[in-house]
Amino acid sequence: MGTSTDRGGGSGGAWTPLKRAATSFMNAADAGHGTGLAGRRLLARHVAVLGGAAGALAGARAGRTGAQRLGSLLSGIASNGLATTLSEQGLSQLVGGDRFTVLDALAGLIAGDGADVDAQAARDATFDVLAELFPDADSWADLDAVQVDAGELVRLLELFLARYIYNRIPVIAERLARITDPAKAQRAEEDLQRMVESFVALRLPGDPLHVDWDGADGRKIIEDTLQTVYEALELLEEQ
Repeated sequence: MGTSTDRGGGSGGAWTPLKRAATSFMNAADAGHGTGLAGRRLLARHVAVLGGAAGALAGARAGRTGAQRLGSLLSGIASNGLATTLSEQGLSQLVGGDRFTVLDALAGLIAGDGADVDAQAARDATFDVLAELFPDADSWADLDAVQVDAGELVRLLELFLARYIYNRIPVIAERLARITDPAKAQRAEEDLQRMVESFVALRLPGDPLHVDWDGADGRKIIEDTLQTVYEALELLEEQ
């Protein structure tokens, strides 16, 4: 499952309809039925638990910071390659390192050590992105040979935000774990992830390779994207 740290959640208030929606989603997946309607209801109701769209955005500290750091890393790789980018980030000791060491350090650079639920959601999303960025890179030469262009930067940033948003959904991992058929559980998770991904689209004022991702411009792009997504998800149940 993509969500390694689940949010067990509370009780009463917004938690009750969310848990019911999560159970309905699980039952639909387990029965082999379509999960579209149940998935939309689940996505809509989880936003209320996060404090509505405004609260979800305010609490998305690790996601916002992680996306900015990822954007900076990717634009650096696109312009100067991995070795130079690592040196510029104060990680020159990683140059020539093995896959595990380099990717673990990059995850720490982007998302920290996953010390709380929000940070763990960002860290899990980061590993998904790094697996996409370096799919077949086993040696340092393979890692350093990876290239990034503007389209890939946007795709990977959108993937990071989508997986981060998915990973913040409370109780879903626990419900999916109740499905006895692993194939059905995986298919349900992938269906919900794709649903989230369909809402994530960066709004860029120009060339993404020339955005100051660590600065105010990068912060605004990420915050505007998260706000748009959470507002759209909040309205799903009304549609």
